[in-house]
Amino acid sequence: MTAPVWDPQQYLRHADHRTRPFRDLLARIGPLPHPGAPRIADLGCGAGNVTVLLAARWPQARITGYDNSPEMLERARGHAGARLDFAEADAATWVPGETYDLIVSNALLQWVPDHAVRFPLWLDALAPGGTLAFQVPGNFDAPSHTLMRELADSPAWRDRLGGLLRHGDAVLDPERYLERLTAPGRTVDVWETTYLHLLPGEDPVLDWVKGTGLRPVLTALADDPAARDAFLGAYRALLRDAYPAGPLGTVFPFRRIFAVARAAG
Repeated sequence: MTAPVWDPQQYLRHADHRTRPFRDLLARIGPLPHPGAPRIADLGCGAGNVTVLLAARWPQARITGYDNSPEMLERARGHAGARLDFAEADAATWVPGETYDLIVSNALLQWVPDHAVRFPLWLDALAPGGTLAFQVPGNFDAPSHTLMRELADSPAWRDRLGGLLRHGDAVLDPERYLERLTAPGRTVDVWETTYLHLLPGEDPVLDWVKGTGLRPVLTALADDPAARDAFLGAYRALLRDAYPAGPLGTVFPFRRIFAVARAAG
């Protein structure tokens, strides 16, 4: 299966809403074991817009943002500095080459099949008292995703798009994350939140998913603009029914799952 091609400009169109879960995750991360010069890895840094929040929180840290999208890394490198750099890496195969005070991931792991099997490797790379923290979307059963999958698997699109999109098993339930992260001496905090984003403009839910969940479809149909537009037209009509516009905008409920695991000190 071809990896999705990412569009940093489209992704950042809803940057304020997309950044809020990371800010909430960041608020639950406690002191790091080497406060004078912590070492931090940002897995799936994307366009680097949340990596700079890490640099603001820990200005003396050495931070590396990792991503496997050339388009995203090109945008992210605009934020690089003396203590902040970016490198290409795939979270599905990334092996820490040093000890970290913090390994953090924002809205990435849903793209990594069986990502929980990577947890022991990443946790072993933490300094005593270090932290692994991540958040993932928990909305794969929401209309935005179920309608997309149903359309892709319909007779009109099955040959080109059938089986292309992720299902609910792309992430674990919060209870399963708690089980996979809990160990003697380790402090683990897992929770979920449903945000009610009020989105402005015409067809804002479609505009949102164009930056994320719809990327596999847009990539698969990139060489056929007429087919792409036909799919988007049908999907747009379904979304308008599922997320009707109100006088002040369109309400878009979005469930997120969070986890913070602190190693024994």
